Amino acid sequence: MRVRPLLGVAAGAAVILLAGAGATPATALAPTGSVTVDAVGRIAADGTVTLSGTYRCAGSSGPVFVSSSVSQGTSTTRYGIGGTRAVCDGAEHRWVNTGRTRSGALVAGAAHVEATVMELRSFGGLPLPVFHAVKNQDVTLQQAPARR
Repeated sequence: MRVRPLLGVAAGAAVILLAGAGATPATALAPTGSVTVDAVGRIAADGTVTLSGTYRCAGSSGPVFVSSSVSQGTSTTRYGIGGTRAVCDGAEHRWVNTGRTRSGALVAGAAHVEATVMELRSFGGLPLPVFHAVKNQDVTLQQAPARR
């Protein structure tokens, strides 16, 4: 019996198993939380956007964040609007994210927001994302009062 072909088959099987094991935890877990987006966000004259809502999550073992992004009209460009560290204790918490876009990139009016509660969980020493909740929602960006 030849050893070389058997080693090749064993090595190939190991690679397939390792690749599958690395991908499974992050995608196979069901969402364990919720996130909402307030119907109104704020936009300042300098392009600073503030978005908010609530979140709830439980059962985390790594750092968890509430991230948000916004787009407007038919544009495929999404602007990341800050990130908030989340506490996954099963209770409902408020989140508020603020970020600055280039002036004129977004304007007051209809917009689309995506909010995500995402954990960085370690699988085999590699931090991989685990999504606790995702919410897509149409909102209205209102002009923030000018600072004095």
